[in-house]
Amino acid sequence: MANVVLIGAQWGDEGKAKVTDLLSKNADVVVRMQGGCNAGHTVVVDGVKFKFHLIPSGILYKNKTCIIADGTVINPDVLKEEINDLKNKGISLDNLFISPKAHITLPYHIDFDMGNEKLLGKKKIGTTHKGIGPTYADKYSRTGIRVEDFSEPKVLREKLEWIVPVKNTLLTNLYGMKSYTVDELFDWCMNYQDMFRQYMSDTAYLLSCALKKRENILFEGAQGTMLDIDHGTYPFVTSSNSISGGACTGAGIGPSYIDRVIGISKAYITRVGEGPFLTELSDETGMKIQEIGAEFGTTTGRPRRCGWFDATVSRYAVQLNSIDCMAITKLDVFDSFKEIKVCVAYRDTRDDTLYSMYPSSSHTLKYVVPVYETFAGWQTDTSNVKHFEELPENAKKYLNKIEELIGVPIAIVSIGANRDQTIVIEDPIHGPKRELLTKV
Repeated sequence: MANVVLIGAQWGDEGKAKVTDLLSKNADVVVRMQGGCNAGHTVVVDGVKFKFHLIPSGILYKNKTCIIADGTVINPDVLKEEINDLKNKGISLDNLFISPKAHITLPYHIDFDMGNEKLLGKKKIGTTHKGIGPTYADKYSRTGIRVEDFSEPKVLREKLEWIVPVKNTLLTNLYGMKSYTVDELFDWCMNYQDMFRQYMSDTAYLLSCALKKRENILFEGAQGTMLDIDHGTYPFVTSSNSISGGACTGAGIGPSYIDRVIGISKAYITRVGEGPFLTELSDETGMKIQEIGAEFGTTTGRPRRCGWFDATVSRYAVQLNSIDCMAITKLDVFDSFKEIKVCVAYRDTRDDTLYSMYPSSSHTLKYVVPVYETFAGWQTDTSNVKHFEELPENAKKYLNKIEELIGVPIAIVSIGANRDQTIVIEDPIHGPKRELLTKV
């Protein structure tokens, strides 16, 4: 297989879990390297739905080493619930390993998240209220609690004794929320001591050993490129590096070990929360995509904003991530559409400048509008197609145009939620077997 990073090429929710599940079959190690329980992945196996928030979806295969790495943040409540749900469905977690360096989301982080959004009012980010941002903020201000602290109760309590008074001052004076005692937070943490002791391991060392043995490693990204803290639509972003480079810092490996980067995009595009979204459809077409595509968040249940495929966003994602090939999901959502549009560029309304790449300045987004090309739909059920050649001609034309616009081959096409509703055009790991129809 090789060492592969699987990354969202839009605003998250691209269907990464299904492609991760597909590639995990040939992986030895599957790593979740960043983000927290604000991310949600859904995998359907034999009609059974599995929802993942923290545990790599590779856990569904036997004998795969699954790692929650250093760069993640963990809500113990969510992790315990996820573990219990998998066990109840007969899934073994003997091969789950959690980094001692991963940071913990405590109850006050969730309070801060909600309080910040309330204070921001109309300027709110649109977070999931899961406390992810405040957890990362504590990580970078060096006041965070880590998994390793659960194995040293005395150290944990000492940390809480100087952290909690500061948090209480902010909670009561700034947000008007209730305060916490050291005892109640310490007791809350101790409820999860056994869980973390069971799964805690030096995951960077595990990965080092796997690399030496030339095992196949799959790095599973959370969220998407456009939510990256540095390169996304700031400030409407997540709190970690959700681009491919985050695999190195989040998992603790050097960049030379990465052999392949696979991007994931929907056949259209969605976004949850606030922030710019130039191809958004606030009409019946958008509602139709939302309904057919079941575009509701795995984590929050919030309806996702829907719009036409944006090649400008995808080209930007290809550039930032060094994407080698793309997987396109949910093509079947368009099976009943008479016509489909694709954004091929942005036009600046001030001077008619055309942008083929996503503008580097977020302020420019206020003045640009999408430039569309329109394609005829296929109005045929594709959900049972097994090979690319069997797709309707207009579906193939649509995919070929996307491939041309983004400049990398499409290796996988998903036409449904189940494992077997996947068309593998070419081996996504070992490189393209065909040339692009048109060089970009």
